Amino acid sequence: MPATVRPRRSILYMPGSNPRALEKGRTLPADGLILDLEDAVAPDAKEQGRAEIRKALEAKAAYGGRELIVRVNGLDTPWGHTDLVAMAQAGADAILLPKVDSVDMVRRAACVLDGAGAPVDLPIWCMMETPRGILHAEEIADHPRVACLVMGTSDLTKDLHALHTPMRLPMLVSLGTCLLAARAAGISILDGVHLDLADEEGFKASCRQGREFGFDGKTLIHPKQIEPANAAFGPGEADVAWARRIIAAFEEAQGQGKGVVVVDGKLVENLHVAEARRLVAMAEAIAARGNA
Repeated sequence: MPATVRPRRSILYMPGSNPRALEKGRTLPADGLILDLEDAVAPDAKEQGRAEIRKALEAKAAYGGRELIVRVNGLDTPWGHTDLVAMAQAGADAILLPKVDSVDMVRRAACVLDGAGAPVDLPIWCMMETPRGILHAEEIADHPRVACLVMGTSDLTKDLHALHTPMRLPMLVSLGTCLLAARAAGISILDGVHLDLADEEGFKASCRQGREFGFDGKTLIHPKQIEPANAAFGPGEADVAWARRIIAAFEEAQGQGKGVVVVDGKLVENLHVAEARRLVAMAEAIAARGNA
């Protein structure tokens, strides 16, 4: 499923069984909300969580332009099948599958969704948080219903017996593998969460690193992380101005029969213009959203 130009700088996890949190999500400047039925909801609250999320999705207009994604439980749990059936026609923008190990898990979930009457174009997002899932990233990303990969670096670090480090060196192979798979498939990819809420500078550094790697945005665990993520993953005013300049210069050069142009001493070719147009489109999409 090809990626669209849609802001996904900040995607905040929210507990699906907490109505106050879900209502607060209507006012937060996040680009999207993951309404969680998995880790954030206790086993005896799963049914309540489904009901609260359905209520939130029924009032979807109140969330403005925010993308609403539902994270269900895995099909190998007692709740996964019921979650998928309950959410199939609830109006979510996407369904997020946890701990995706193989493309077969995506096929099984899609089959359940289709059998429950889900729209044929309802996107599936995949949590990449297990070693086996990383090894199968390409085939997972290539499934036609998959629109986004979401890094689950906390679970992945545990399974790798690795350590959480400021530079995330133990994660580089996994992050790079999933980035390659997502870009090859033409879909979006989101960086994992930063768990230390007191470490504001560390969070900002993680956002900068994620942007440098090429992620579209970051998954978040607290509203205070939204603004730094938006700043890190959103195009700056100077970047947008430069992008508009090289687009204009290149179009002028093309009108004169030239394939390249030099702007401020820098050679500009088709690939630079394509990225500039993507950046401008993203800036316009963000501006159109405002704080909605």
